Amino acid sequence: MAEVINMPRLSDTMEEGTLAKWFKKVGDTVKEGEILAEIETDKATMEFESFHDGVLLHIGIDEGSTAPVDSVIAIIGSKGEDISSILKNDNSVVKEEPKPIAKEEPKPVVAEQQKQVSTTNESNDRVLISPLARKLADEKGVDISSVKGSGDNGRIIKRDIDSFKPSNYSQFSQPRPQLSESSYETQNSTMRKAIAKRLADSKFSAPHYYLNVELEMDNMISFRKQFIQTQNIKISFNDIIAKAVSLSLAKHPKVNSRWYDDKIIFNEHVHLGVAVAVEDGLIVPVVKYANSKDLPQINTEIKDFAGRAKDKKLTPAEIEGSTFTISNLGMFGIESFTSIINQPNSAILSIGAIVQKPIIKNNEIMIGNTMKLTLACDHRTVDGATGSLFLKTLKEYIENPVSILI
Repeated sequence: MAEVINMPRLSDTMEEGTLAKWFKKVGDTVKEGEILAEIETDKATMEFESFHDGVLLHIGIDEGSTAPVDSVIAIIGSKGEDISSILKNDNSVVKEEPKPIAKEEPKPVVAEQQKQVSTTNESNDRVLISPLARKLADEKGVDISSVKGSGDNGRIIKRDIDSFKPSNYSQFSQPRPQLSESSYETQNSTMRKAIAKRLADSKFSAPHYYLNVELEMDNMISFRKQFIQTQNIKISFNDIIAKAVSLSLAKHPKVNSRWYDDKIIFNEHVHLGVAVAVEDGLIVPVVKYANSKDLPQINTEIKDFAGRAKDKKLTPAEIEGSTFTISNLGMFGIESFTSIINQPNSAILSIGAIVQKPIIKNNEIMIGNTMKLTLACDHRTVDGATGSLFLKTLKEYIENPVSILI
């Protein structure tokens, strides 16, 4: 009996998914546990395994297209099995991303040329082309009526657009005069749209306020250097701060909380979200029970998460369940900034760069190293005094980092 494969819900916030790549084609044998496809969610691109043995009888969504959760993306069954009744009863809607419109600089066109372009555009819908290839053609400004397809039945596919060169290619390859204005557009990825929605929801639903503190970092610099020399493990300042934050949260569960309309949950465990910049935006892998892990463990996890985040290889379990988040832009030279709370967290800590500057110690001016932190709080759960006490504890850990090891 044929098995219908639906678009899976691969994260708690996923509403739709983009089929990034098929590893099988219609007619191929599929075994349980084999990778069937790669699906891009609002947070990552993940491999999707088959839960059935059989033959791939139908593909309901092309590479590069997007479909809502639970819509039919494939059917697996016995070779030669009749699935017409299944297809007839399939009311799921597969949608494609809107096509970007390439904006070109105004240029004179003779009437005959205008007529020819119009005819070509009108016939585009009759050209056999995959959604992904059409998207690429629109982005590159390629006239698809001039492209020869290498797919089934002459279908134009991605590689045809990638390798296409117009007949007057040599003309286009010559240097062009610099234009005074230029612009281009790109489609919003599933991840980018989800990030925009979540941040807007957070900013406009949670009453944010901000607490700022400046810390002395000389002891931290010496501590890190000695730790690396004695342990032969190259921990980062971010690793040490992550540990200090986790210990501080364990002492201040009101900051490590979550708001509900009828209650507030205070977490005694610390699942620390660490913001990682990726090509499409920002992703937040989670170090679970960070307060009970030592510096080498935290270093290993954060380094592993950062590497796999850039390749979109994190699993849903690794990017869900945070109770607090840190975001560090210090490596980019940013001294101070504010962040939007990563809901359902009640707060997020923004970490700036370590800066060498004149400071006052024992009534004397000397050169020292400082760092600025900004705590964004949800006023529904974290009052000003509560947030300030948390930062006071964090300041003690960071300025006396040996206490982290005790």
